[in-house]
Amino acid sequence: MSKKRYCVWVLAACLLGSAACKKLELGPSYQDTDLTFWNNPEAAAKALNNCYAGMYSDEYYFFNESLSDNALCSSSVNGGGARSIAEGAYDGRTNRVAGEWSYHFGGIRNCNNLLNNIDKVPGLDEGLKNRYIAEARFIRAFHYFQLMTWYGDVPLIENEISYEESFAIGRTPRAEILNYILQELDAVAAVLPLKQEYSEADKGRITRGAAAAVKAKVLLYESRWDEVAAICEQFMNGNVYGAYSLFPDYAGIFEPENENNSEVILDMQFVPVYRTHAMQRFFIPYTEGTLITGMAPSQELVDDYVMANGKGIREAGSGYNESTPFQHRDPRLEATIIHDGSSFVTKKGDTVTIRTAPGTGDNAVDKSDASHTGYYFRKYYDRTADGNNNSGLNLVLVRYTDILLMYAEAKTMLGQMDAAVWDKTIQAIRQRAGFTDPAALNFTNYANLGTTGMMNLVRRERRCEFALESQRVFDIRRWRIAETVMNGILHGMKVGNSYLEADTRVFNPGKHYLWPVPQADIDMNKNLLPNNPGW
Repeated sequence: MSKKRYCVWVLAACLLGSAACKKLELGPSYQDTDLTFWNNPEAAAKALNNCYAGMYSDEYYFFNESLSDNALCSSSVNGGGARSIAEGAYDGRTNRVAGEWSYHFGGIRNCNNLLNNIDKVPGLDEGLKNRYIAEARFIRAFHYFQLMTWYGDVPLIENEISYEESFAIGRTPRAEILNYILQELDAVAAVLPLKQEYSEADKGRITRGAAAAVKAKVLLYESRWDEVAAICEQFMNGNVYGAYSLFPDYAGIFEPENENNSEVILDMQFVPVYRTHAMQRFFIPYTEGTLITGMAPSQELVDDYVMANGKGIREAGSGYNESTPFQHRDPRLEATIIHDGSSFVTKKGDTVTIRTAPGTGDNAVDKSDASHTGYYFRKYYDRTADGNNNSGLNLVLVRYTDILLMYAEAKTMLGQMDAAVWDKTIQAIRQRAGFTDPAALNFTNYANLGTTGMMNLVRRERRCEFALESQRVFDIRRWRIAETVMNGILHGMKVGNSYLEADTRVFNPGKHYLWPVPQADIDMNKNLLPNNPGW
């Protein structure tokens, strides 16, 4: 989108009342008594900006990583209490649990506000109005996808409701929410333009491809494999949903100069100065972030990156050497994670070596403000960020690689993974990542894995491809493996003869697959009871 449009992209729920926002072109707040707002020809665009701005939280995006086995949150404060959730010590009063609920319902109210009032806007072109409506309906469906995933049954609100009505509404069954999401995505896909049909000034807007890709992801979470495969094939075999392809450089996907590249299907749009996020300061090297390291990769994530020959580090013939653990590994490891001895380019342009072993400096694991695992994240590091590490780098929600890996997973679960599917998915993704060894690329080396073995390979591929992209927490939940990977010790780097014990995780499958309804909401509205199982 144009920089002019970005000026209005601020989080409405947090900033509508602040003095700094008074000169920005915002839509109305819900306490706004100015009945003339919708008489302004720009009202629809302003209100839609609020919908976009509140679609997803940058803090949730990054700290979701520490709700999985990929990363450690170093305190009980960061990420809305992400560490407490990972340790199983949370309830309906935990900040993140209550905040996720209110965040998405606030976003839904933004959308309903636009949808219920857009007909009042004078002189609005009919085609543009229909597109605005489709964009707002998509965002509303996206909010419901998140709510359904975390809480199961949630209130379905399709219109603006009064303050009094909000205390009487009950929870809608999950199955009904699911059908609603799928129907909405189908409806808006028929209206939304393709990516290439938007003008340069409108880059970043929701597209027909975004609607189809999110639908595929919703179906993936439901294990509806045939339907997932059908949507993915339409992406892969033509331009039904727009022209997308793998960006040639894996690390480059997440660099400012390559925003809106050929791989991006849906992202959160930022721009320096006008709308930024400050999350990178929590996970880059302490000396560069100049803030206590809030989140750090786990040894478990590091260990899941295969060798250059495609073998896991514990497999016979892998060539893994524990004394040189980062040599001959999946190239995505270096593109994603900073370890002891990594080369790092600072914002000043200096190339430095990051040392994390005990006693080696300010980034060392034994420093209280540094990483507690001995690792940092490199992905999403923005060297163009300002002095406070505020970044305008867009955060990708869905990219074309996800289409390929959803397809690979669906075909594997259908018992249809073959050389043709492999070549279009796993092989293509690994080649783009930088693998060159035929042992890692050719299907013949994996043809005898069977469904379970191939499924584990696809799952590992997703983990390493999408680390720090807010995917792992949802994957381990839909695969129902959270009670396995989120129980016990989370480790850091090897020091001496053992690996650091960074945290103790607890996941009770009887209650933790769904979060509780926030206690404050229950206190105000008993119609939200009964709560989820175990709560």
